[in-house]
Amino acid sequence: MNERTEAKSASLRQLGALNAHPDEVADALFQDNDFFDALDLVQVKYEMLRRVRVDGWSVTAAAGAYGFSRLAFYHAQNAFTRAGLPGLLPKRPGPRRSHKLSDVVVDFLLEQRRGDPALSAADLAKRLRRRFHFKVHPRSIERALARRLKKGL
Repeated sequence: MNERTEAKSASLRQLGALNAHPDEVADALFQDNDFFDALDLVQVKYEMLRRVRVDGWSVTAAAGAYGFSRLAFYHAQNAFTRAGLPGLLPKRPGPRRSHKLSDVVVDFLLEQRRGDPALSAADLAKRLRRRFHFKVHPRSIERALARRLKKGL
């Protein structure tokens, strides 16, 4: 791998857009070509979609040639229809927001802290468990409070 390819791979990895299986891309466009790069997951997905829509390939043939299942093809197609090229970027796994630490819960935490500024996040976690009957890690509480204070609310 040359220096330019290594830099691009590092950038793609950082963005989460590095194709984990570039060796499964069998389309001739990606073989010995400076423009088409099997390491670029967004480009690979786009070309797979284009092969079906523009070149008339079957979904099965395109998915197979690009190392994806038919289901993955349809997910990519829906994401592209909804958001264009950015929709083809992989999404981070896990929750998108703090679902336990709602505004009501953070309000409760701030109220507890106002009553006793010396309360640690671990103390707040105990009070939270008693009041709302669910467990939250103290670090999550610290982050939620910091976010709220950053917003100035």
